Amino acid sequence: MRFMVMVRATRSSEAGEMPSERLLADMGRFNEELVKAGVLLAAEGLHPSARGVRVRYAGDQRTVIDGPFAETKELIAGFWLIQVASLEEAIEWLKRAPNPFDGIESDVEIRQVFEAEDFGAEFTPELREQEARLREQIGDRV
Repeated sequence: MRFMVMVRATRSSEAGEMPSERLLADMGRFNEELVKAGVLLAAEGLHPSARGVRVRYAGDQRTVIDGPFAETKELIAGFWLIQVASLEEAIEWLKRAPNPFDGIESDVEIRQVFEAEDFGAEFTPELREQEARLREQIGDRV
């Protein structure tokens, strides 16, 4: 099972404050543990929403909305993508992670990633083949 662990933004992350050397070292050690265990698929921090945009879909119309976005508690500051056997295992890993922000309360959200079999009959053999081909092409670039 794959899980996306989303690090919720804070005022400091939205202000563009960078983590301390100590926190970077702690995160590096934790990520190293994840890699050694064969669990980590990706891990990245994100720039503040002031540097981002949203694309709103309404029928055939597309509207681009520039950041920053008001609700900090709804924003993501970074993420891990991990592959583990269960939600319980994902939770146990994240209990061991350093607090993503120095000296302040913060949250991470753990959400399971859909797998091909989750989509049922609507995900036809042709669509599955296309998905496999795209994943193979992506793998060639990373």
